[in-house]
Amino acid sequence: MRKLKITLIIVLSVFLAIVAFAGIFVLTLNAKSKRIGNIDIEVLNNQENTIEKGREYTALSYNIGFGAYDRDYSFFMDTGVMNDGTKTKGKYGKARSKENVLKNTNGSIDILKAQQADFMMLEEVDTKSTRSYKVNQYDMIRNEFENFSVSYVSNFHSGYLPYPLNDMHGVVNSGLLTMSRFKMEESKRIELPVETKFPTKFFDLDRCLNLVRYKVEDCELVMITAHLSAYDEGGVYRQKQLKLLNELMEDEASKGNYVIVGGDFNHDLVNSYERGLFKSDQKLPDWLQILNDSDLAEGFSIAADDKNPSCRDADIPYKKDVVFTSVVDGFIVSSNVTVKFVNNITSLNGQDVSFMYSDHNASVLKFILN
Repeated sequence: MRKLKITLIIVLSVFLAIVAFAGIFVLTLNAKSKRIGNIDIEVLNNQENTIEKGREYTALSYNIGFGAYDRDYSFFMDTGVMNDGTKTKGKYGKARSKENVLKNTNGSIDILKAQQADFMMLEEVDTKSTRSYKVNQYDMIRNEFENFSVSYVSNFHSGYLPYPLNDMHGVVNSGLLTMSRFKMEESKRIELPVETKFPTKFFDLDRCLNLVRYKVEDCELVMITAHLSAYDEGGVYRQKQLKLLNELMEDEASKGNYVIVGGDFNHDLVNSYERGLFKSDQKLPDWLQILNDSDLAEGFSIAADDKNPSCRDADIPYKKDVVFTSVVDGFIVSSNVTVKFVNNITSLNGQDVSFMYSDHNASVLKFILN
């Protein structure tokens, strides 16, 4: 009887310890996942250069995928179906190694340097995350562009995420990095609608926009860096995010300002699947929705490259004409902005760099303010 009591006490103690640990873990995750909200962002290294009407400028958008996504990488949250019906699922929760993160980040920096852009709008830039082996990509990038104004906003901040069990995602600190050669008059973090229910809120990004204002003679250029939701069943929150973005763009345009939105929209910007633009041995993924000009506020249009893909699915390693590709990266511009050229970067110095350092290719826009 005494042995039974001791056994029961041990079992109960272990059970209570597990419950206590789980409770502390959830409370910690909850504290870490609280939304940041709408706040002013401090501009660092602000330059004094000004923007002129009638002159050609270059903007670049690039999701660097926290330095994980070389061509051999697949991500555990990505699933797909091959044309023969075979189901596929990604493998990794974090980058394969610190060396890979450094290689991919430096490769992305090489692509940035080669474009000589005036404005850069970057997504999935980590500062100190388990998934990227605590490599500070933010510092690595901004240190290579000493003559650029810098604005950085957090859009993913979480406690330790213990999934997938074989390669845990861990702690995440990531954000949107906006840089330019010109004086930033103001930078604001604008909160986007996201799922806030338990437990989904622990696993989604704290989605936001980074709005930066520049003085242009008698008006302003408003540049907005965006990274909209992807894993959103039914597209409920994507529609809410698009509504907020449209209202924001419409308000700025009504003031006579120039507006350019760049980023990863997680929508097909050129209807690539139905138009048969890119070869693939995979079916259309469930997550991908189409964004047309008709979905935008009046006077706005999409500027995106329909000759080269900007994003590849990450349910399997990349192989040209096998993996599903689409165009989810690009720009939205107001009617007073003339688009001269838009291109997704697939080569550098004669070398094919398609999806070499990220699951996205950089998108470049050349434009003139009328």
